[in-house]
Amino acid sequence: MTTISLPKILTFAAALGLSGCAKSYLVLLEDHDGSTGKVIFSGANSETVIEQAGFGAALDNSKTVFKVEQEKINKDFGRALASEPVLPEIFLLYFETGGTKLTAESAALIPKIIETAGKHPAADISVIGHTDTVGDAGKNEKLANERAVQVSRLFDPSKLDVKEVAVTSHGEKNLLIKTGDETSEPRNRRVEVTIR
Repeated sequence: MTTISLPKILTFAAALGLSGCAKSYLVLLEDHDGSTGKVIFSGANSETVIEQAGFGAALDNSKTVFKVEQEKINKDFGRALASEPVLPEIFLLYFETGGTKLTAESAALIPKIIETAGKHPAADISVIGHTDTVGDAGKNEKLANERAVQVSRLFDPSKLDVKEVAVTSHGEKNLLIKTGDETSEPRNRRVEVTIR
């Protein structure tokens, strides 16, 4: 009996019984972040290790590791790869001090965020508002909520396939850049948008 052990996080490996093909094999692929794990599989008297993306091995205890061309990966595993869920994407939008006006750089990101939401079927969107520590904490809680509500309006359910938009205010808690009280920090004046 062949066993497969994964001592490290396996980025992506797939085994497929190929009807009409001589051998079944597995191939190691890069994860979405570019990292690659390792696959070790062993039989009664053999062990095969695959540590490089794009390489595979037959599941017949032959211990032979071989390069798998991208075209073959697409042909043999295309349907499995196509069924991978779309990964969550996170955006940070920054605001001018004391209000709900986006910085010019963040305003320029809006079309990309809307386009991204359109790629997620039944999008589950989280919008979290934040402030820096300048001013009253209660007022900052309210301001952060106003920022989050403003951004949440980008995701019009009549134009996008949106399952849910959750709006939350963290006020001046959960700072991106740790500062003392009454500190103006542009990177803390933000809304975090997560699209799943």
